[in-house]
Formats: sequence, structure tokens, C-alpha cells
Amino acid sequence: MAAAMTRVVEEFAGLLCEPPEPPTPEPGSSDDQPVTVPARPLPALDRLVALARELQSPPAPAAAPAAPAAGSVTQDTRGAEPREVARVDAGLLEQLLNSAGEISIANARLTQQLSSIQFHLEELDRTVVRLRNQLRKLEMETEAQILFRHQDELPVPGEFDPLELDRYSGIQQLSRGLAETASDVSSLRDLLDNLTGDTEALLVQQARTANELQDGLMRTRMVPFEQQGSRLARLVRQVARDAGKEAELLIEGSGELDRQVLEKMLPAFEHLLRNAVVHGIEPPPEREAQGKPGAGTIRIRLHREGAEVVVAVIDDGRGLDVDAIRRKAVQLGYITPELPVTDEEAMQFILRPGFSTADRLTQVAGRGVGMDVVAAQVAKLGGTLAIHSARGQVTTFTIRLPFTLAVTQALVVRAGTELYALPLPTVEGVIRLSRHELEERMRDVTPHIDYAGQRYQLRHLGQFLGLGATRLPDEQDRVSVILVKAGDSSAALVTDGMLDSREVVVKSVGPQLATIRGIAGATILGDGRIVVILDVAALVRSARPMAADEAPSTAVEARQPLALVVDDSITMRRVTQRFLERNGFRVLTAKDGVEAISVLQDHLPDIILLDVEMPRMDGYEFARHVRNNPDTASVPIIMITSRVSEKHRARAIECGVNDYLGKPYQEQALLEAVHNQLDVT
Repeated sequence: MAAAMTRVVEEFAGLLCEPPEPPTPEPGSSDDQPVTVPARPLPALDRLVALARELQSPPAPAAAPAAPAAGSVTQDTRGAEPREVARVDAGLLEQLLNSAGEISIANARLTQQLSSIQFHLEELDRTVVRLRNQLRKLEMETEAQILFRHQDELPVPGEFDPLELDRYSGIQQLSRGLAETASDVSSLRDLLDNLTGDTEALLVQQARTANELQDGLMRTRMVPFEQQGSRLARLVRQVARDAGKEAELLIEGSGELDRQVLEKMLPAFEHLLRNAVVHGIEPPPEREAQGKPGAGTIRIRLHREGAEVVVAVIDDGRGLDVDAIRRKAVQLGYITPELPVTDEEAMQFILRPGFSTADRLTQVAGRGVGMDVVAAQVAKLGGTLAIHSARGQVTTFTIRLPFTLAVTQALVVRAGTELYALPLPTVEGVIRLSRHELEERMRDVTPHIDYAGQRYQLRHLGQFLGLGATRLPDEQDRVSVILVKAGDSSAALVTDGMLDSREVVVKSVGPQLATIRGIAGATILGDGRIVVILDVAALVRSARPMAADEAPSTAVEARQPLALVVDDSITMRRVTQRFLERNGFRVLTAKDGVEAISVLQDHLPDIILLDVEMPRMDGYEFARHVRNNPDTASVPIIMITSRVSEKHRARAIECGVNDYLGKPYQEQALLEAVHNQLDVT
């Protein structure tokens, strides 16, 4: 056995002295921050494994395993198969991930355009149906006129009439040709409908493949948190030894984080552990006097919740001294002595710059630097930080971080005329308030909402962005309020509109915009619009308190006027809608009078733009309906039609139309007419 041991040691020493083979650089690769993605074991390692197997002795009786050192990470490698790994440049991996994001954005844009094509095909189908009905009526009228003229003439007994002899006029031949053309258009529409169906299936398949590609690339950026266990445990032991205390670190649970997230959060985790040892863990005599073990325990618990990774740093020390925090806050002028402050609100003061309750200055305590940096870093990554402490028992810092920085779930809202994205990890929830309740709360000196034991300052998102208060439409009965938790700056935000929540690809905004507080990134929607991703927590923290005379209101004069466009031509509806929206209007559309009546049941427009010739109900009938309804009798009507004769104009005025314009209209003339009518009303 000794001889075998000697031979193994000699061969092991020889292997260690062998010069390593120089690595062959890959074309286009860079050594800047390489990412190791499981290298083929060297031949020397294979020989080492064979030599190690020779040293294996017969199995001995099972004994109790020794307890691992605090914070140590153990791994059972028995029977583990060697895996092939490759070294990939971090910049190349980031470029591939960005390309995958661009594919997702392009797919979303194609899907949006396909949806628009399907909408236009449906409009084309309705147009073909309307054309066929008109042709049928034309044929009936033509046949009736032919028979009428034949009866007026002196018929010859036994002579066939023109219809029986299949003698057709030029109008009949044209109408038959138009009917065949309508049939051809319908066939083309069916063909296009089938093509769009096939294209939609291909886009779904492409989206699935793009998502798999993006997920695979993101997994290559994931690193296990347990790899940092030894480093963090060594830090805890060092700080405890310097402070004359005993502490151990335990990592509970397992999880992976984005490499960029972990690199940026490691200093924050280290500071939390230093604080836990210096401020939280008591000296051994004090702990034993309280019935605690002499050595303190610090736990890091990890688990994943949806698109978030939850990291909790827990120590069984003395907890936060809330009374000392209050005294320090009074000393620094954050609060007055007579102001009541809850324990939860007082704990938030430790996140402010320059705040420290340490009695003496050391290398790790008393400088007032640290927790504010931790909170700022968490907010910069789009996460949240929560504090919970029980006096003399436990202190818990719960950090919620995005699973990856490349893709996130966001809530798309509208403030003014622009769209913004709010990362869902920063949104606590969405509640619905009635318009009356919102207006009542806005009249308070400090508008707020109490929800689930937390007070939220009621604010308008537009105020943080310099856009002013939200303009609520008169017909809107209920308002959606977004709850954002940011400690003592938690806010309930009112927006001009809330679209939906969706998965967005996070894009960098560049060094110029990245320095602006409140901007976390940007994304591109399916219709090509660029949307800024807001760091809402940073916005509400940086906002100054609102004075009583600045309380936002929902005044009618601040809202956008609502216009109703009624026209059977989809082109005219779209052109007019976009023109009015560019000039600050909210626009509703209807394709005929019947549909417009149903719109009036839910909305009261400020002005109506109306065509004359429409199916089911023409413009004259709809104008009379509007004037006979007490709720809409005072709404101004501008009729826009190709019928510009005095006869048609006079009939429109008799029906109560306020102004009359011909097609095609001049945009400036229409805008002046609309403004004139709104100024009159």
C-alpha cells in the first residue's frame, strides 16, 4: 500500500509539473470577462482520476458526517459525468441576446401588422357585401324602368318584352360586370384570408422558436448563487473576528441570478452581512444571558416567484433599535419630536444617505454610508427592498430582484399623449375607485389612500413627468389607481389610461438618458412606438412634497375634447381620426348611424363629424335623432359630404347641422370649423 501511495504521489507531482497546453483562441473571441459555459477535461485530469481510484479503500462502516464549516458549499461529485464546456466572450453573448431581443420585437411588429391586415380584410368583406346589395338594387331598378317603358309603349300582341328576349341596356351590362368584379374581389379576399391564416401560424411558430432561443441564451447568463457562498462566509467570519463576536452564515435554498444582477448586487449583499454582524449580532456573553447560542446565525434564503428572485438576509440578533432611529431622525431634522411615526416608517430612515445610529466610528460602522447605496442599487435594477424587524429576535431584509435584465414584465400606461412602461416588480397592485371618491380624496390637504395597512400618497403620474394632472373624461365613472411601494414615499398613481401588462425587451437608452433619474430603460412596442421604462420608485422618492394649493384636480377645462366620427368609408374614418388625435382630441368612430347611436349610449361627445350617405341610417336621420335626444341636443354637428349642392345643404340645416363641409376637405378648414363650434358651446 505504501509503495502504491509513493508511486501515485510521484505521478501526481509529475502531472503538476507538466506545462499546460496553450489554449487556442477562437476567431473573434475576446478575453474581456469571459463566461465559462461547461471545457473538456484535460488528459492529465483523466489520469488523475484513474490514480485516485487506485487509492480508494474498501468501503468502511458508515460514520456520522462532519458538520461543514459555516458558509461552506459542499458538492457530491461521486459518479458525476464530466461535461464539455466552452469559453464564450461576455460581449459576444450580450450581442447574441440583444439580437434575440430584436427578433422578438420584429415578431411583435409583424403580429401587429398582421392584425391590422385582418382588420382591413374584414372591412373589405363588409364593403363587398354592401356593393352586392347596391348592385342588386341597381338591377331591380333597371328592370323596373325597362318594364315601365315597355308598358308605356303600344305593345304588339304576342311580342316578347325586352327581358324575355334577354335584351339588356348598357346599364344592365355594366351592373352585371360589376357583380362579377365584386365576386372576384370576394374570391381574392378569401384567398388573402387563407394566406393571413397561414402567416399567423408561421408567426406563432417563429415566436415560439424566438422565445426558446432567448430563454436558452438567458440561461447561459445565469450563475448559481451558491458559488458565492465561500466568499460571503469568509467575509462573515472576518467581520465577526474583528468585532469580537461569533457568527456563521447559512445559505438556504438554491437559485440562479443573472450574471449582471449578481455582480452588481454582491457589494450590497456584503454590506448587509457586515451590518448584520456589527449592528445585529450581540457579543457571546450578551447572547447567552438572553438564552441564545453564543454564536449568531445569519441566513440567506433564496427562492423564485414568477419573474422575480427573492433574497432574504435574516439574522437572529438584537433587531433594529427603532427608538434610536427615531432620535437620530429628529436630530437630523427628518421629523419633529411630536410627529407620530410608526415602526415601519421609522425603519425606512436607515435607507437615507448619511443616516447611522452607531455610537463610534469604525471601518464598517458609523460612517452613514451603505444602506442608502444598497437601496439605490436595488432600485436601479428594478427591484424592491423591504425591512422587517422584531426587537431582540430577528431582522429581515427582503430583496426582490428581476430574474433577468434582458426581459421583464411591464404595465403599459398612458400619461398625456405618451405611453410609459412600469416594471411589474415595482407595482404592488391596482385598485379601482369611483370618480366621485377620487375627487373627494383629491380635495384633502394631503391626498392619500390606505390599503392593506399601508398609506399611499395619491398623486398623478403626469406630475412626476412634468405633464400635469390627469385629464379624466366626463364619461369615465371609475378610475384605475396603481399602487407603488417605496417605503415612506409609497404612492397611488392616477394615469390617463392603462393598456395592459406584457413582456417587453429592455433596451439601453444610452449614457445621456441613463443619468436622468426615473428612467430604467426603453422598449419597442409591436406598432413601432418607443416606450420609456420608468423607475417609478426613484421618481416618487425624488419628488418634493405637494403643497396644499397644488392639489391636482380633475377640472373639465383640462381634459381633451371627445369627437365622434361617423362615416361608412374606413379611409375617411382613419384619416379624420388621426388628424384629430394629432391636434389633441380623443376620437370615437362609427361606420353608420345605427352604430353611432350605440356609441352615444356610453359616451357623450363634444362634437360630431357626420357623413350623409351611409347604410342602415344616413346622416340626416342620425342628425334628427341627435337633436331629438335631450342628452345630445346641444352637441354640435359638422356634416362632411361630397353632396355640396344647396338642396343638400338646406336639408342638413333643417335637421340641425351646425356646419357643412365638402369632400375632400382641407385640414385647416376642418380644424377651424371644429374649434369654432367648441368655442361657441
